[in-house]
Amino acid sequence: MNALIIARKEIHTAVRNRWVLASTLLLAGLALSLTFLGSAPTGTVGVRALDVVIVSLSSLTIFLIPLIALLISHDAIVGDMERGTMLLLLGYPVARWQVLLGKFIGHLAVLAFATCLGYGIAAAALIATGSRIDSDSLAAFAAMIGSSVLLGAVFVAIGYLVSATVRDRGTAAGICIGLWLLLVLIYDMALLGVLAVDQGRSISAAAVDAMLLLNPTDVYRLFNLTGFANVSGFAGMAGLAQSTTLSAQVLLMALLVWTFVPLGLAAAAFSRREL
Repeated sequence: MNALIIARKEIHTAVRNRWVLASTLLLAGLALSLTFLGSAPTGTVGVRALDVVIVSLSSLTIFLIPLIALLISHDAIVGDMERGTMLLLLGYPVARWQVLLGKFIGHLAVLAFATCLGYGIAAAALIATGSRIDSDSLAAFAAMIGSSVLLGAVFVAIGYLVSATVRDRGTAAGICIGLWLLLVLIYDMALLGVLAVDQGRSISAAAVDAMLLLNPTDVYRLFNLTGFANVSGFAGMAGLAQSTTLSAQVLLMALLVWTFVPLGLAAAAFSRREL
């Protein structure tokens, strides 16, 4: 038994529990709503429809993808331990890191499928209406989908870290919901409050960049605004995206670090944990 076999098992479990169907339908339904409602005024403001869709879906992703990722990953370790299936699984010739990696691949595959299909349906529907789509907009849309999957990987890894360190599923769920609230809602509100009070007197641009890198959702948001002029020109964070010194490559690397560090810590905690 290796990591790929475990990944296939997790995918089958997700299909049986209808996680794949529910996630895909949720993302597709909301994406379609944002596509047709958000692109309605584009003819009067001179903005291409797909550019509006990118900004709308990026905002949707920040709220939904982390929540879905945490819901499917928070009990990956502690849940199997409570049910006794982890002891049975480790009875096979498989290392603990292979178990963790296999679960990660399986859960990420489920999330990637739901994201690509759900958002792809919205783009296909927009193209079917005859909207003009250029290569820059398509590149930005592809980057948005890829970074959305990567953001999901970040929160799957965070969910594993929580699951590998707590003793029961209820605690894992509570901590994950708290982390979602902190990283998606509270952090940005606190950061904006600090910047409003400071008014540029003592907090430098480099310090602001560092604070943005401490939150993966902010990294994701900036990645989808930096380097795509058609998008960042009318997005809500246009000013911040234009003033930051963080390049798209640095932001992408930050998302990768946010994935591998929690995943590595989860593997270390899992390896030391008694069954």
